[in-house]
Amino acid sequence: MTNNRLDLNEISLFVQVVQAGSFARAARRLGMPSNTLSRRVQKLEQHLGVRLLQRSTRRLRLTGAGRSFHERCAQQVAALAEAASNLSAVSQEPSGNVRVAVPADFFDWFQIKWVREFLNTYRKVRLEFLLSDAMVDLIADGVDVALRAGKPGGSSMVTRQFAVSRGRLVASPRYLAERGAPAVLEELPAHDCLTFLRTSALATWRLEGPQGACEIQVSGRFQADTAQALVKAAVAGLGIALLPDLLIAKDLHEGTLVEVLPAYGRHAVGIAFVYPSQRQLPRAVAAFVDFSWDRLGALGLVEHRA
Repeated sequence: MTNNRLDLNEISLFVQVVQAGSFARAARRLGMPSNTLSRRVQKLEQHLGVRLLQRSTRRLRLTGAGRSFHERCAQQVAALAEAASNLSAVSQEPSGNVRVAVPADFFDWFQIKWVREFLNTYRKVRLEFLLSDAMVDLIADGVDVALRAGKPGGSSMVTRQFAVSRGRLVASPRYLAERGAPAVLEELPAHDCLTFLRTSALATWRLEGPQGACEIQVSGRFQADTAQALVKAAVAGLGIALLPDLLIAKDLHEGTLVEVLPAYGRHAVGIAFVYPSQRQLPRAVAAFVDFSWDRLGALGLVEHRA
C-alpha cells in the first residue's frame, strides 16, 4: 500500500460501481460523469497498490483482491449510507432506474397494468426488464432484483420468497374427450405428452405420488423451450403437460384446462425475489419489490414473508 490515508468516498464509489455492474450505470445513479468516477476508482487502486477491477468494453470483473476488498467494505458502506438515510426525511421519494431480471414468460402472469400502476405511483422511477430464462449474474449484468425459482442462493444474495408453486398434470377437456383420461400413471406413455425441447424423443417426468417419488418416461409430438408455449399447446388440445400452478391457475379456474391424475405432481418450488446483499436497498428497488408483493398477494400467491 503506497499511502495509508484512504479517501472513504473513493471506497464508497468503488462499492457503488460493483453493485451497479458498470461505471456508466453507477455514474447515472450518482449523478456524476463516468470518466470522473473511473478516475476516482483508479486513484483508490493506486492508494492500495493493487488492481481491483478488470475493465473491458462489455463488462467489469472483480479481481481476487477486488472481490475480497468489496466483501469487507460493502456492509460498512451500506451501514454508513443507512445511518445518513435515517437522518433524512423518511418520505424521500423513490427515484432512478430499476433493472429487473425475470423469466421470459413473466408478463404472461404478471399483469402489465400493474407496471402502469407502479409507474404512475412512482413518477421518478424507470423500469428496465430483462426477459430471459437464462440465469443472470446480478452484479456483472447490473441487475437490481431478479425473480428466481428453486433455491436461489449464494451467501452474497438476499432472497424474499413470495410463492410456492407445485407442478400439476393437466390437459384440455377436448383432448380428454378424444383420447380419454389416464386412470393410472402407467397409462401416461400411451398419451401425447407435451415436454420441454430436448434431443431425445423421450422425457422423464419426476413426480411425487401416494407412494412417494416416482419417475415415468413420456413422449409426444410437440416440444417447446418455454413453459408458456406448453400452456398454449395444452389449452389447444395437443396433449398432457406438467406445468406449474403459477402459469395454469387461470386456465384451471376457467375450465380450459383440467387436472389429470391429481394424486401426482411435481414437488413445490419456491419463487423469490433475489437481490445483492446489502443492508439497505435503493428506495426504488424496495418500492418495486413491495408493490409486486402486494399485487401478487391479492391473487393469493404470497405464501409467507421472509
